[in-house]
Amino acid sequence: MPKASSNSGSTVLIENLRQARCYPHPVTEIQLLETHISWVLLTGDYAYKVKKPVDLGFLDFSTLDQRRRYCEEELRLNRRFAPQLYLDVVRITGDVAAPCIAGDGPVIDYAVRMRQFPQQALASALLAAGRLVPQHLEDLAAALAAFHQAAAATNAGSPFGTPQVILDAALQNFDQLSPLLTGPGDGNVLSTLRRWTLREHAAKRAGMEQRRVAGAVRECHGDLHLGNIVLIDGRLVPFDCIEFNPALRWNDVLSEAAFLVMDLQDRGSPRLGWLFLNAYLEHTGDYQGLALLPFYLVYRAMVRAKVHGLRATQPGLDAGKRLSLLQASRTYLALASTYAHRPGPVLIITHGLSGSGKSRIAAELMQQHGAVRIRSDVERKRRHGLAPQQRGAGDVGAGIYSHQATAALYRHLAGLARETIAAGFTVIVDATFLQRWQRDLLHDVARKTGVPLLIMAVSAAEAVLRTRIVQRAAAGHDPSDAGIAVLEHQLATREALTPAERDLAVELSSEKQDPDACCRQVVAALAAIPGAMRNPA
Repeated sequence: MPKASSNSGSTVLIENLRQARCYPHPVTEIQLLETHISWVLLTGDYAYKVKKPVDLGFLDFSTLDQRRRYCEEELRLNRRFAPQLYLDVVRITGDVAAPCIAGDGPVIDYAVRMRQFPQQALASALLAAGRLVPQHLEDLAAALAAFHQAAAATNAGSPFGTPQVILDAALQNFDQLSPLLTGPGDGNVLSTLRRWTLREHAAKRAGMEQRRVAGAVRECHGDLHLGNIVLIDGRLVPFDCIEFNPALRWNDVLSEAAFLVMDLQDRGSPRLGWLFLNAYLEHTGDYQGLALLPFYLVYRAMVRAKVHGLRATQPGLDAGKRLSLLQASRTYLALASTYAHRPGPVLIITHGLSGSGKSRIAAELMQQHGAVRIRSDVERKRRHGLAPQQRGAGDVGAGIYSHQATAALYRHLAGLARETIAAGFTVIVDATFLQRWQRDLLHDVARKTGVPLLIMAVSAAEAVLRTRIVQRAAAGHDPSDAGIAVLEHQLATREALTPAERDLAVELSSEKQDPDACCRQVVAALAAIPGAMRNPA
């Protein structure tokens, strides 16, 4: 349990640091921000982050030496993400009554000096103002995927990321929250979620260890929510990673991605959450990790519940602020409960010629309904070591588009669909599915997993298809390599849906309906399937 700690002297220090004379540079106005573990003084060009002298169990800043050491760690670790923000560690000298930044005299504390940015540039503020757009999240997903793939992986002898360490961290959330949330019903919610956590961990323990051995546990950010991401030069940049507890920083990479998915959901933007998750998965190909995603979504929601609960116990808060923090903690508990009790998945496959608009509608559907999308164009290139936008070698029926390669690709898509369904998520397999044998592979997955199958059949006039294909090739941004020759081949060899398949199909015209209208039609069909309601993540 957290140890009692007095920070009254530090509170006086922070108040006295709100004087311009304390700084070795011009200051016109000083603003103070506060979290449960630190104070941040905004001075104009620079921000100074001072750690609170607290011991909360999962972190210990109670001594001057500890605060110095963790300031240095914060600088080192955050320069991995935001070197343009993190400048140095400075001494706070003098005495509490008359402190000075980087002055002479005895050291009384330390601060991390950063370049200041406007608070309106935080991703949380951008979202609240309606200025966080899909491209921001897609770019962040690509950057995070690249960071994770380059980050140091834990070694076999390390305790980080072991199933027991993961469980201990998850249970600590409940241990620390239980004495803080004592209202009607709080105990039952916490007990139910704790039992679910224990069951889910037991079921996924072997998978956690397999991923650790395979290198999925890496030195990550550790606290990747929207309040720790800022827009700089048009791109989202993470900052303020966890420096105080390596066990909370060395995570399964999918646990890190889950944090941001959860935070977007909590802030009322599930569409962006699904967009980010799918973009991240497309860049990494880590669909296997989806089996652990529900556990990590619950865990991350519980972390935020704990943070708000602990903040509510700290001195200096008025009653209204304390109640607001406790209510926020309960909101996270409610969100965790939705992740722990998810609806049944559905298998959705597309059907249509190149240029018909399948991928645009699938992209809209994965956000509207909440689903994992698997794209044949991306997976084909991944299997052959190509980037999504890299041109695939070979014409129709040759190279990576040979009959053998195509057969292997569709078997691979079926396997990914099976894994995604087993993880409990609705999956959209985005491919042409123009041959019956291709569709039969996915019919077989639906039968063996016991989930409903829905065929999203998308059409457009041939002239429209030709125009779209030419425009897409000229733009050069789409993973599809299909040109006019491919379309000609598809027109000559396609196999229409059988009467039985038509009973499972939703017919869509991308000429007459925009993607949103098409998705509403599909969502209406999904709503008619018992148990197949919207996913919560």
